[in-house]
Amino acid sequence: MMKQRLDFKKRSNSKEGFYDLREDWALIEASLAKQYGIRIRSQADMPWDEFCVLVSGLMADTPLGQVVSVRAEKDSKTIKQFNSDQKKIYLEWKKRRMVSLQESEFNLEMDNLEKSMEIAFGKREVNKNE
Repeated sequence: MMKQRLDFKKRSNSKEGFYDLREDWALIEASLAKQYGIRIRSQADMPWDEFCVLVSGLMADTPLGQVVSVRAEKDSKTIKQFNSDQKKIYLEWKKRRMVSLQESEFNLEMDNLEKSMEIAFGKREVNKNE
């Protein structure tokens, strides 16, 4: 039976996909161990690009793959049938994405404001003696 490979980047509408390297580290470790038999903490030195290839090739039946499948779900009928754990995973990710989106919108607005202020008032050189 052929296993389905999860392509985390292609299933996402954003640059970062459906997992967070820091927050999902335990899932990544468990998934690498399950699929490849690699205990990442015992690896002396693994090149970053090799690590990225291994993570992007994780199957849907790994711990990270299962979580990503829930986070990436778009079908409302499927989402309604989620159990309580799946709903929690889905809603927490959705909430985290909204906060991230709001922060990026805020940063964009601040950049636009700074540019407008520079145009309106000119760039001011700061005197080190002030």
